[in-house]
Amino acid sequence: MLERLVILGGTSDVVGRLVVPALVDLEADGALPDGFRIVAVARHDEDDDSYRQHLRDELADHAPDADPDAREALLGRTRYHEADTTEADALAGAFDGTAAAVYLALPPAIFSPTLEALEEVVLPEGSRVVVEKPFGEDLEHARELNRQLLGLLPEDALHRMDHFLGLQMVQNLLALRFANRLFEPLWRADHVERVDIVWDETLTLEGRAGFYDGTGALKDMLQNHLLQVLALVAMEQPGSLDPPAFRDAKVELLRQVRHVDVEAAAEHSRRARYTAGRVGDEDVPAYVDEEGVDPQLRTETFAEVELAIDSDRWAGVPFLLRAGKALGRDRQEVVVRFRTPDRSPFGPTELQPNEVRIALEPERIALRFNVRAGGDAFDLDEVEVSRDLAAADVAAYGRVLRDVLEGDPTLSIRADEAEVAWEIMTPVLEAFERDLVPLETYPAGSDGPADGDPA
Repeated sequence: MLERLVILGGTSDVVGRLVVPALVDLEADGALPDGFRIVAVARHDEDDDSYRQHLRDELADHAPDADPDAREALLGRTRYHEADTTEADALAGAFDGTAAAVYLALPPAIFSPTLEALEEVVLPEGSRVVVEKPFGEDLEHARELNRQLLGLLPEDALHRMDHFLGLQMVQNLLALRFANRLFEPLWRADHVERVDIVWDETLTLEGRAGFYDGTGALKDMLQNHLLQVLALVAMEQPGSLDPPAFRDAKVELLRQVRHVDVEAAAEHSRRARYTAGRVGDEDVPAYVDEEGVDPQLRTETFAEVELAIDSDRWAGVPFLLRAGKALGRDRQEVVVRFRTPDRSPFGPTELQPNEVRIALEPERIALRFNVRAGGDAFDLDEVEVSRDLAAADVAAYGRVLRDVLEGDPTLSIRADEAEVAWEIMTPVLEAFERDLVPLETYPAGSDGPADGDPA
């Protein structure tokens, strides 16, 4: 396991909100080696003590229940290095000749000049590079980043990180499908009517306009996270869970997603952004009135795309990917809806079709099916059987960070996978940019734009 983590962009939002809380969890779990050290690099005028206090404040906001002993132990392992990450001479001081995991917690716009600087620094042998999502700003940028990364280090030392693959329930999709004979024979177009992959959240912008405005729901969620879930839901069984076989199976599935032109993409997508409303007990301003938002960018806070997979298994089955902010309820789940029987002695029924609902957070699985109700007549009723799963020992972000430090690329995105994901979404992005898809609105705290709920 590597004993150095160099974070480029050490004062960025993702570090205080996700990376450091995950590292505290790993520290509390005893998963970090005794010699582990963190070097945080940013341009801010800080020293070690002021940066550690900055992290304490971030942890108080984002991980108030973190183990205090683990928190202080981790902060004691942390030092700060002031530097512009695009300047090789200044950046070199962050390295001491020890192999390190170099985490790029940076805006995509400065990935390229930072990688150029890292090439001049010459990373210690055995180092790895971690790139936070979204990987690039578009297909052309992703290809250029891949070219730079592969010029810096070999593929197995590169970790294009998507923490969704560390979610316990996302990984349990594989167990549900491939370790249970009950499901796999039915997991195909003959039996499945549609699949919805939904990430609805009550969370609003939360002061993240610097990242989110101009990025939007399509790039932030669908292009990476939800396509990853789609791959696990729909891919063919890999020969093993070894990294090459597992990653090959994911890429093969994504290559089977139908490529469409911009006009067809417009017909099968929606976008919207929230107006003023109320989420829970809080009044929420319209997105365009949030601090730091430029209304002229026309950034969407809700995106929905319907995809088709051209394979024998999934021919004719629509896959709906949807994500939205400031909605009335948190709903993060995969819904596999089965077809109604071709023939039935019970005749027409208004009952809903059988479903498997896989909640991604919190981890939960529910099956809905029809049974005969009590009484004299052969009436049917709906029954739902559900089970909450025990929380994972290590949260998703901690799981993928641990894999990076251990050099396990299984849950990292491979170069070709990153590019094919952009290929799938590029026509939709172009349709949005050309205003072929109307920018609808929905009140904060609602179910989304009118008729937007797929369930």
